[in-house]
Amino acid sequence: MAMTNLNISVIDKRMMKQSEAASYTGLPVKYFKAACPVRPVELKQGTLLWDRKDIDLWIDGVKSGAVTETRDDILGRL
Repeated sequence: MAMTNLNISVIDKRMMKQSEAASYTGLPVKYFKAACPVRPVELKQGTLLWDRKDIDLWIDGVKSGAVTETRDDILGRL
């Protein structure tokens, strides 16, 4: 029986499209757009990307209770 070695290198993406960022957080895109205060970055003209590190900070803030948003805060971003 022949043996083969397989070397796989996985690079985590830091910048994500909106659908990827929503999936990363486990939220539907519609809710992500309304709830996430993280501002996207335009690295390439016309392409908005969300930074994974900023999303992680937001989630950590929510978990610690530091982030408290009102309904008006969320509606203001719509």
